[in-house]
Amino acid sequence: MSTVTDRLAEVVPSEETRVGYLLRLSRPRFWLYQGGPVIVAATYAADDPTQLFSPLSVALLLYFTLPANVFLYGVNDIFDADIDEHNPKKDEGREVSFRSDDTAITATIVASGLLALAFVPWLPPLGLVALGAWAVLSVEYSAPPLRFKTTPFLDSLSNGLYILPGVVAYAAIEGVAPPATAVAGAWLWTMGMHTFSAIPDIEPDREAGIETTATFLGESNTYYYCVMCWLTAAFVFTYTHWVFGLLLLIYPGLVFGILGIGVDIDEAYWWYPAINTVVGMAFTMLGLWVMLYG
Repeated sequence: MSTVTDRLAEVVPSEETRVGYLLRLSRPRFWLYQGGPVIVAATYAADDPTQLFSPLSVALLLYFTLPANVFLYGVNDIFDADIDEHNPKKDEGREVSFRSDDTAITATIVASGLLALAFVPWLPPLGLVALGAWAVLSVEYSAPPLRFKTTPFLDSLSNGLYILPGVVAYAAIEGVAPPATAVAGAWLWTMGMHTFSAIPDIEPDREAGIETTATFLGESNTYYYCVMCWLTAAFVFTYTHWVFGLLLLIYPGLVFGILGIGVDIDEAYWWYPAINTVVGMAFTMLGLWVMLYG
């Protein structure tokens, strides 16, 4: 039986082509990490389905699903080209290695970031601030001079960039900021998710001389850090609605399950795109219910 990767390979252009390479560089399994917050935020900001499917809402979803991921992960791969030689994700073929000799690839990555400027005339001031913060963090997470990914705890904190597309979408539709407790809870969730995803990279990062929250804390303490982030996120989300807090408790529960059963973290890491999609769908369905039935 063919794997999902095998089936995708049959319909997606070859990695040898620029289009096929860029699609793989954008990490399709992680597309909803930026596109998902747009869907959730738009659902709660919209008063009716017309707003939900407005041209601006759809354009934001399309941008943060593909071009934004080409930009974010492209910048990451440009500045991590040397250390990725030690990254098992690259060796196992789960992620492509950066083509430093192809200037068209680099130009496409830059153009994908600049494409965000098309939203400037259509966003309120708060949306512009959130979009600007997203752009800065997307670059400085990986690029000098700040390169947040090499500083313990700042690497975790800066990953709040993943929920900023949701802030942009909410402000674009509603004209005001989303609830502060929702933003804070989501930011804490991203901190836990980022650090959890860094656990499989502890040894490769140490070999490459990269210091992260995970390498600083060590594997065991990193699990506790993630649990702390997710429990705090769940608590903060209860101030938006108790159901949101309940949903977030799935994450610390999974950590204890993984540790209790003894699942290999290198394997468990790859479950999370599906888990996050299911949780995001639950948030979205609740929002649609409120929109339609009040």
